[in-house]
Amino acid sequence: MLLAVISDTHMPRGRRRLPVEHLVGADAILHAGDFMERSVLEELQALGPPVHAVCGNVDDAWLRARLPLQRTLELAGVRIGMVHDAGPASGRLARMRRRFPDEDAVVFGHSHIPLHETGADGFQIFNPGSPTDKRRQPHHTLGLARIEDRKITFDLIRLT
Repeated sequence: MLLAVISDTHMPRGRRRLPVEHLVGADAILHAGDFMERSVLEELQALGPPVHAVCGNVDDAWLRARLPLQRTLELAGVRIGMVHDAGPASGRLARMRRRFPDEDAVVFGHSHIPLHETGADGFQIFNPGSPTDKRRQPHHTLGLARIEDRKITFDLIRLT
């Protein structure tokens, strides 16, 4: 199973566009919040793969009314937690493990800083950065996650 993992699209704004070429072939799209407007969620849904999302801190009232602040998905035998803001960098891995004790991994956003960490027990946290709003990062990024044999692996993809 292939998952496209994005966050912090902050659209519509300027000439930003979704990296459709990386999303359409996925089995599902995970968005860790900060769409900004309903139209962005609808654009993702129109691509075909199911979209699983959480609400971010800049999402409009329509999105806030419909998206949870956190959620857990079970896909191909892997439990994935989702939250927009995972808090300060210090102690984040342990904090997310406590918050999601039964999950194999947590996908989050908010900082626009790509991150992948793995704990001693194999628990993983992953921030895909942003495909549209890199802020102080050198590149726009997104994530691809693969689930095989009830194991999840994450790859960070640098966009041009």
